[in-house]
Order: sequence, then C-alpha cells, then structure tokens
Amino acid sequence: MPHISLPEHLPGITGLLEYRLDTAMPIRELTQILLRGESTLTPGERELIATLVSARNETRFCTAAHTKAADLLLGENETARAVKQDFETAPVSEKMKALLAIAARAQRSGKDVTPEAVERAKQAGATDREIHDTVLITALFCLYNKYVDGLASVTPTDPAYYQRLGERIVQGYKRPPGGFPVPPKM
Repeated sequence: MPHISLPEHLPGITGLLEYRLDTAMPIRELTQILLRGESTLTPGERELIATLVSARNETRFCTAAHTKAADLLLGENETARAVKQDFETAPVSEKMKALLAIAARAQRSGKDVTPEAVERAKQAGATDREIHDTVLITALFCLYNKYVDGLASVTPTDPAYYQRLGERIVQGYKRPPGGFPVPPKM
C-alpha cells in the first residue's frame, strides 16, 4: 500500500508523476531526451541500461516496465533477460557490454566508475556522449527506483499490464494530453 494517497488507477511511477505534475514535467522531459532523443545508442539499447539499473536496484515495477519496453524495441524477449542475468555474457556488442559495466558501477556509486571502465568503453568504440548518457540514464533510473520504492507505489503482478505499459513507453515518455483517464467501474 502506498505511503501517500495516489490515483488508484495509476500504479508505479505513473501515479507518482500524476501526483506532482510540476515536478513530473522536467523529469518526463529529461527521460524523453535521454531515452528517445537523438543518440547513437538505439532506444532499445538505452532501455537495456534502464532495465539493468532497475533490476540491480530491485525495483520490480521499473524492471518489468523497462524489460518489456526493451523487448518490444529489440523485437525479441531474450536480450533484456540475459542483460539482467549477466550483461557480460548477454548477446550485445562489446561496446554495449562496456557501457552496461559503467551503468552497473554507477548504480552502486558514481565513484565506482573508474578510468579503466571508461577506457574499456572507449576502446570498444563508445563516444564521450554515450558514456555521459549512460551515467545520466543510470542516475535518472536510480532516482525513479528510489521514488517508486520510497513511496511504496503499487506494483501490478499481471504481465498483461506490463505489455500495455511497454507499448506506451515505446511511444515515448510524454504525458498524454489531458492525462490518464480513469477506467470505468465494472
């Protein structure tokens, strides 16, 4: 049960963002820029970073949502699962493994991102911007994970919910005009 009164029809981060539209606006905008804006990393690759960070933070809502978004963007269901299990053996490029290693380090502590980890990413072809964005996506999802868990927002268990949410996330992170409708009572 959430620690504060939230819209019952909006579990997870969605209800929290609706609770404070003024703070939600810049958070959504930053998320849209980082995960759907111009980048040499694909949206699927950026969702893999969000998935890994959320899984390592043990935030079930965000892990399920971003796993599904990554699956949809990548067109398959194995890569995100493999990244969560062991990104070093996952079927991703060496550059992506190095960036995921940076994300794993930054998730623990920003001070854990070593010159060696950065050099590994550069040797694998990562640009300064890709390294920057990996750390910023990691920091943003640590914020989201603490926000969701810290206020005990509702985490649905129905996989169909995450399928619908993943489909919405694939379209982007902007709030729908007029907000989220309350479903009719049955």
